[in-house]
Amino acid sequence: MRLVIARCQVDYVGRLTAHLPMAQRLLLIKADGSVSIHSDDRAYKPLNWMSPPCWLIEDPDIWTVQNKAGEKLIITLEEIMHDSKHELGPEPGLQKDGVEADLQKLLAEHVTTLGDGWSLVRREFPTPIGPVDLMCRDSSGKSVAVEIKRRGEIDGVEQLTRYLELLNRDPLLAPVQGVFAAQQIKPQARVLAEDRGIRCVVLDYDALRGIEPDEFRLF
Repeated sequence: MRLVIARCQVDYVGRLTAHLPMAQRLLLIKADGSVSIHSDDRAYKPLNWMSPPCWLIEDPDIWTVQNKAGEKLIITLEEIMHDSKHELGPEPGLQKDGVEADLQKLLAEHVTTLGDGWSLVRREFPTPIGPVDLMCRDSSGKSVAVEIKRRGEIDGVEQLTRYLELLNRDPLLAPVQGVFAAQQIKPQARVLAEDRGIRCVVLDYDALRGIEPDEFRLF
């Protein structure tokens, strides 16, 4: 990764035009080829950027970042205060407590959380467009596809809807019902799910782990 602190102006030329007047900024040039322009008041969000595949052409006082579509970031340099390169090494990835894989594993181990007499058929049940998190059978032996999210939003409901459409084409599985399970479910997602006959379940991560919360419960 290359870090450049410079007084510069930046002009974007492409589907539209955008101009950043002369000021001191951080230029971030990553190993994947991406270039982003940062200020000191936008947290992680860049002022402008070019995603890979793209390439950087360095001429005296002017850097040009261009992609295959012909879009350009033209960086006019007045002064460079810092220019350094750093090898970050392989990225192990962000690990969170309670990510979807953890929720899936826990719910698979405690599938009766979804209903008495339920049984697990398989985790990561394959479909032509990707695996559904859990395939289960309810107490009456009917197939149920369960999609698990940390935060349940409309796109998760749409994803489960597509899985159900494909799974219900299989006469050995049909009819397949759907369960949308998440730690939090947005109201709009709940409305859409229920309109499509999909049951919503809010998951208690601590309860699935066998940890009782510290606070008192009324029910």
